[in-house]
Amino acid sequence: MVIIIFRVLLVIAIALLIYTWIQYLKNPERKLRLSQENKEFYLFDEQNNNKKNFQLTYKGCLFIGEKYLGTTEDAFEVVDIHVTVKNPLELRGLTREDLYFLEQEILIHYPHASVTWKHPINELIITEITKE
Repeated sequence: MVIIIFRVLLVIAIALLIYTWIQYLKNPERKLRLSQENKEFYLFDEQNNNKKNFQLTYKGCLFIGEKYLGTTEDAFEVVDIHVTVKNPLELRGLTREDLYFLEQEILIHYPHASVTWKHPINELIITEITKE
């Protein structure tokens, strides 16, 4: 009887370990951290939750986007997004074309939104426009 209980508990423990491992691999925050380390693009967002900010990484830089709800012709949608950078030192090497790429990726998910870049990112856009 004790051996049967031990085997059942062992099977339950193994199943719990496998479940925990799968949940760890599927964790979007882990994917966000890995994409930042690998300098890849990754967008972590809950589109159904308008109150929760989204995070994205690109070339090792972590950006945070604040979503603001407003009205369009048909419905309530996210109409304004303010993008800031978590650590301004990570911006080294980013170009204006990179920011345009990020803006296009954001607009794919939120087509009714206007994207506003916050300091210090907006300085690059203003500087590049005035040089032309």
